[in-house]
Amino acid sequence: MFLNLYRKTFLFLAIALFNMPFLGASEIRIQVAATADVHARLFPYDFVANRPARNSMANVHYIVQALRAHSNQSLILLDNGDLIQGTPAAYYANFVQEAEANLFSRVMNFIGFDAATIGNHDIEAGPGVYNRLVEEFDFPWLGANVLDEETGEPYFKPYVIIERQRVRIAVLGLTTTGVPNWLPPHLWEGLAFQDMVEAAQYWVEYIKENESPDALIGLFHSGFGPLEPEPGDHPLEHASGYIARTVPGFDVIFSGHDHRRRVQTVINRMGNEVLVLGPGHFAENLALAELNFKRTSRRTFELQGVRAEMISTEKAVPSHPFVRRFEDDVQEILEFSNRPVATITSSMQSLESLFGSAPFTDLVHEIQLELTDADISFTAPLAFDETINAGTIRIREFFRLYEYENYLYTMELTGREIKDYLEYSYGLWYNHMRDPGDHLLNLRTDQFGRIPADRRGRQVLANPPYNFDSAAGIRYVVDVSKESGSRVEILGMEDGSQFELEKVYRVAINSYRGSGGGGHLTSGSGIAHEELSGRIVNTTDKDLRSYMIEYFEKAGSYEPSSRGNWHLEPTGWVEKGREKDMPYLRP
Repeated sequence: MFLNLYRKTFLFLAIALFNMPFLGASEIRIQVAATADVHARLFPYDFVANRPARNSMANVHYIVQALRAHSNQSLILLDNGDLIQGTPAAYYANFVQEAEANLFSRVMNFIGFDAATIGNHDIEAGPGVYNRLVEEFDFPWLGANVLDEETGEPYFKPYVIIERQRVRIAVLGLTTTGVPNWLPPHLWEGLAFQDMVEAAQYWVEYIKENESPDALIGLFHSGFGPLEPEPGDHPLEHASGYIARTVPGFDVIFSGHDHRRRVQTVINRMGNEVLVLGPGHFAENLALAELNFKRTSRRTFELQGVRAEMISTEKAVPSHPFVRRFEDDVQEILEFSNRPVATITSSMQSLESLFGSAPFTDLVHEIQLELTDADISFTAPLAFDETINAGTIRIREFFRLYEYENYLYTMELTGREIKDYLEYSYGLWYNHMRDPGDHLLNLRTDQFGRIPADRRGRQVLANPPYNFDSAAGIRYVVDVSKESGSRVEILGMEDGSQFELEKVYRVAINSYRGSGGGGHLTSGSGIAHEELSGRIVNTTDKDLRSYMIEYFEKAGSYEPSSRGNWHLEPTGWVEKGREKDMPYLRP
């Protein structure tokens, strides 16, 4: 049935895409294409929404087949990280499916990738998964700045030389250094993450001296970032632009991690142009760089120029051979994701969590407190605008409720650290309202003070909602008429006892936040990052979503409700601010 959805004719990709000029015998064209932040969109089906999808790696395969046919096998195909996390397909492949080879290695090998860089969410799957994939991939998984802590040498292969028509292309892989700040140590134990800039400087010189390539490609799981960062900003999470400008030697850099499409030329400190390409996310685009070389001798080539193109995968139908090859896997994933778990008596909407205590987040609080027997729970709405409808709740709904494979920590924090944590969170979340006509939410503005919209016409929050942590176990008020840092008043514990600033409390918190992600514990509570691990008294054995599924299976039926333990003031201002913001949230 799944295959029949995609048995339709399709005109070949736009003629203009392949209407390339004729090259003489002394001229050689090499095409380098990259995906990034695919997040397990392998198949032309949305397993969460339970409907066909417009973009997938099956669409990428169709385009790749066309490019290879046209370029006489002069295509180099790369992936830029965060491949193996994000959908029920990923969870099933990595933790449920029993197969001789992991689904991701079978898919990537079938498409014919030449190299990939590992991303932070690939590390999140754990060493059992990423070490297995290193062995199963027919291509190198790169990561020059991910070091073996014991030897100091790269844990993954640092670079690869790929030859096409005797032209030697070096591909250097680097990944963002934030993993120790985002993931629990058992997922990256034995690894160290070197500053990307330092690693780039070393490996560019090494590759030049030892390989003498005809061109150098950077495959960086890192966003573009600032071209001139402040000295205290290092190491950079988003370092692609800075490396393009300050580390000479690169001809093309593919960026990722920030999920943004980009075609930009950077002038490096030697005055040379560096093309920076970002494909965006979810297999929506294939970023293509065309490198034109002139043969100067039998074995030497000179790069004459680089041309860029962003190819939308919506221009292509899913590849028929791809769909046929993985039809059985798709059926297995469909059965897994559609398995009934329990029922809920009323709908829950994540958007409600932006304006106060709401069932969508209070459900997570309830499960976290029950699992840990903690005094207080922290959580955020991980989805911006999702609805869990009343009725049967299936495995796939839990990916709306809780997108990431976070573990659950129990940590010890003082009352003062808890208050400072909340002050930091609500500072990210709400605007400082000076009168009833102000916006309630903290919205991103441009240089002219206007509120820009995203591609769907919605407003852009100044900070992602997954950083909007609320608390359960305590009763408190947030006064948005006050400045950030002095707007939270904690009234007491939910059980009626007194809340004390100097007392130590047990706090349930996800592993991303407990490892320092978002800065709530470091910048907010003022705890040094190296001290965080000492505050952890317990870690769950499995990811939090797994426990949520077990919780619902045990309950059988669940009635969503709000704890009502916190609210915003002044009430009249808040209502007007919400009315003002809603058109931006749902235009």
